[in-house]
Amino acid sequence: MQDIVRQGDRNTCRLEYDRNNSELAYFTFANIEETGIVEHCFTTRAGGVSTGDTASLNLSYSRGDQTQNVDENFRRVAAHFGKQPNDIVCSQQTHTTNVRKVTVADKGKGVVRKPDYTDVDGVITNESGILLATFFADCVPLFIVDPISHSIGLSHSGWRGTVGKMGKVTLDRMAQEYGTKAEDVQVAIAPSICQSCYEVSGDVAYAFDGAFPKNDEMAREYLLRYQTTPSSEDIANCLFYKKENGKYQLNLWYANFRVFRDAGVPDENIAVTDVCTCCNSQLLFSHRASRGRRGNLGAFLMLKETGG
Repeated sequence: MQDIVRQGDRNTCRLEYDRNNSELAYFTFANIEETGIVEHCFTTRAGGVSTGDTASLNLSYSRGDQTQNVDENFRRVAAHFGKQPNDIVCSQQTHTTNVRKVTVADKGKGVVRKPDYTDVDGVITNESGILLATFFADCVPLFIVDPISHSIGLSHSGWRGTVGKMGKVTLDRMAQEYGTKAEDVQVAIAPSICQSCYEVSGDVAYAFDGAFPKNDEMAREYLLRYQTTPSSEDIANCLFYKKENGKYQLNLWYANFRVFRDAGVPDENIAVTDVCTCCNSQLLFSHRASRGRRGNLGAFLMLKETGG
């Protein structure tokens, strides 16, 4: 496998391999694992059976892949957790900020059963043994674990979801359902497109300018994760910067970090990816890098069962 292109030198995302299928590669986060109450992963392209543009661990039924290939790919991911595809519950993403509370009655929806819901970009639960799943190819995966209330959330945040502060919406729903407090959670912002690769129009940049008022101290706090002495220019350009062509380079990682910090999650409880999907398109599906010819990656999160 080719070397991973990383931002900085912190190795926030750990690349690991399944014990029973050495071709199945995935990323994990130490702070999520160290809660001791969950299992999780963010998949790569490696370890599946799909071919062509969707090679090989494609987790989308709507990208032109054969159904039996996607079924087998889900089976392999479920097996990594010691589960079956009928233990998975999938989001039905349409770039909303809608969050669904998931129970055991939802098991299998999106894989072996047709979902009875649409427009769901976030899923939460406090029931063990349910494998939550959301899907990506540049947008931002958000893992949330509350070790106090034993509840979890998993959300999809593209630029629209980020402007809508999907991370806070998910936290608020967990607070409503399970009593979650922002200061108690551990968060991971998983592999997605980096600022250098994410060119957007002025309309998108202006939407972010309105949603995220300038905060130099917060920008500096974020940048210290990647460099020892951020310059004033780095700080000013942290959210976005304008290019000569009139377009902007947007930082979804920082924006989602801001969402969680503004919501009250401590800096030390937030892990931010150092791996870009677009920079690593041989390992990770990227809509931008492939010009839309791609499969889907998956974020998976599950509360351990008693004795697990």
